Amino acid sequence: MRWETIETPPGAGSPKPLTVRAQAIPPRHSFPEHAHPWHQVVYAISGVLTVSVAGRSFVISPEQAVWLPTGHRHRVGSLLGAEFRSLWIADAAGRGLPGDPTVFGVSALLQALIVEAAAIDGQDDADGYAGRVAGLILDQLRRAAPLPGALPWPRGGPLTELCEALYAEPADARGPEEWGRALGLSGRTLARRFEAELGMSLRSWRRRLRLFKAIELMGGGLDVTRTALALGYGSTSAFVYAFRSDMGCAPQAYMRGRSAGVGV
Repeated sequence: MRWETIETPPGAGSPKPLTVRAQAIPPRHSFPEHAHPWHQVVYAISGVLTVSVAGRSFVISPEQAVWLPTGHRHRVGSLLGAEFRSLWIADAAGRGLPGDPTVFGVSALLQALIVEAAAIDGQDDADGYAGRVAGLILDQLRRAAPLPGALPWPRGGPLTELCEALYAEPADARGPEEWGRALGLSGRTLARRFEAELGMSLRSWRRRLRLFKAIELMGGGLDVTRTALALGYGSTSAFVYAFRSDMGCAPQAYMRGRSAGVGV
């Protein structure tokens, strides 16, 4: 299925020091590639975003955001739809923040501040409240922990078809040979292209996808057993072991910490 293009929001002038734009992105829609003369934070309070910048493409969940320094060309969209929040930050206000595009974890406090900033955007700020919220957001951004990697995503072609299918059905256990036949490629060619473009094997990517989806599913209220089944694990204990190996704690402990705003 093809993707549709969303019109880029009209410029509102340089943010002073921060402007929040709220917009719903329909499924399979994206903004065209563009850049801003200011910094940007790309975030979704719900749903999952696809982000392409600096020759990389990846997807992020509401536990993650992307820092885009001034001038970096990027494209943002959503496979299944998302409630998008875009923070435009004045160049000078970004002192102390990374000089390169960075994926970072979003704490419960930062998420609440972004939601509040969007709610009050454009209101009179006679008492300075909006300025204080903006200051807290900038403080939180400087304290946010960079993540070593989000879920890589292809930039197009048959690999995108493969990744979209696995995202929709993470329990699909087909390997390179079977997927190669479905996509008109040899298994060896598919495996080589996958590793060259995404920087990991299909097996490793599938493992990361399942972790990504586990957090999304449990965040939506699914219990551990049903999450394990939805992801294709043979047992709940196998899922718990895989989750603990990657995250350093059991799924229930991770979700409790996330709800309390600890370690996220």
